[in-house]
Amino acid sequence: MPGVVYGGGDEPITFAVDALTLRATLAHAGAVLDLKVDGGSATPVIVKDVQNHPVRGEAIHLDLLRVDMNQPIHAVVVLELTGGDESPGVSEGGVLSQETRELNIEALPDDIPDSISHDVSDLEMNATVTLSAVTVPQGVTLLDDVDETVIATITPPTLEPVEEEIETETELVGEDGEPIEPAEGEEAEAQAEGATGDEAASGSDDES
Repeated sequence: MPGVVYGGGDEPITFAVDALTLRATLAHAGAVLDLKVDGGSATPVIVKDVQNHPVRGEAIHLDLLRVDMNQPIHAVVVLELTGGDESPGVSEGGVLSQETRELNIEALPDDIPDSISHDVSDLEMNATVTLSAVTVPQGVTLLDDVDETVIATITPPTLEPVEEEIETETELVGEDGEPIEPAEGEEAEAQAEGATGDEAASGSDDES
C-alpha cells in the first residue's frame, strides 16, 4: 500500500508497505507508531488519514504525521459506552442511543489513549448524558463542548398503533358522506309499497 509521511519540519517522504503487515500493526499498536523508511532511524508518527476504496472498502493509501513526543497534539479517539444492558432504563424497555462516538482531544503523543470509555449502567429512563460526565485519563484534554455535547440518551420504546375494527355494515350515504337514517313514516311507506307491489304481481298471475 502506498503512503506518505510529513510534518515535523522535514520534507514529505513517500513509501510503500505490505497491506497485511500494516493491518496487523494498526490492530495491535497504540496511537503512536515508530516508522522506519529504507532502514533509516525510527520516527514517531501517528495515523493522520486512511483512504479507502469507494466500492471494496479496503485501505488504498495511508497518511502519517511526524510528531514531537514532547509537544501535545490534537487527536480523535473512540468513545465506548459500557454497562448499557445493565442500566435501569434499558431493563424497563428503554432504548439506549449513543449520540457521540468520537471525541476530539489534546495530549502528548504517548498519552493519547486507544479509546475512552464511560459507564452508563446507572442510567434511568429518559436520561440524557453530556460529555461533562466523562472522566478522561490524566494528561488528556477534551476539546469538544463538555456541557453541550450529548453522548447518550435512554428513551421509552415506541408503541405500535392499535388498528381499530372497521365496521362493514352497508349504509345509505349522503352527498356529505354521512349515513342517512330513514324516517319512521318513510320506512312504513316503503314497506307498504313493497307489499302492494307483491299483491299486484300476484293478481296479474291469477288473471293469466
